[in-house]
Amino acid sequence: MGSDRFPVTRLSAIVAASSANQEERTRAFEVLVSAYWMPVYKYVRIKWNKPTEDARDLTQGFFLEAMEKNFFGRYDPSKARFRTFLRTCLDGFVANENKAASRIKRGGDATILSLDFDGAEDQLRIAAPPAAGAIDEYFEQEWARSVFSLALESFRAQMLNAGKETHLRLFERYVLDADDESLKTSYKALAAEFNLATTDVTNYLALARREFRRIVLEKLRELTANDEEFRREARALLGVDPR
Repeated sequence: MGSDRFPVTRLSAIVAASSANQEERTRAFEVLVSAYWMPVYKYVRIKWNKPTEDARDLTQGFFLEAMEKNFFGRYDPSKARFRTFLRTCLDGFVANENKAASRIKRGGDATILSLDFDGAEDQLRIAAPPAAGAIDEYFEQEWARSVFSLALESFRAQMLNAGKETHLRLFERYVLDADDESLKTSYKALAAEFNLATTDVTNYLALARREFRRIVLEKLRELTANDEEFRREARALLGVDPR
């Protein structure tokens, strides 16, 4: 299996996390950790008011225990979204660690992935803290941000591998670099900047948007347990009902 991701036709990472196959379980947890570790870390820092080192240990420890005790095997998509279930498991884990008052330091060979905690701290420093009582909504927003970030990483790699660097640069210039819709560069200006016909800019951006949306949907397939949940998340995240 040389692919770096689960094909859409295979089990989702949530389902595969309970697989009898050790290799498949490990890959599934890598997918889940990559999508959820930063929202988990920020949530622990803010809701539980943990200093950086404690939050790092708790984030690693939570995913390690989830893997060892198969927390996610208890997930029922008919009762809640997976991220709501995960957050409930996380709150229980941190509460238990607080009660024990002797948290085990996780590190070294207990590390699941190489996580960019310094990068997460940089984001916390420059972002406005969530309003009081809005921590659950904050976790939802961080989850969406994480999904889009992973999708963008895959999108960039796939576009470059396909020899579509101009498509990528146009997408970055027009979609990613403009926070204010009113300040977006016109297609005519982009055509001049990239030495293209305006119709080419239109076609390149249309293709890039389709590819990015397809990759976002693939990420959602990995991070949902069944088709109903996948469609629900796609509607919430992209405003589309995929067929």
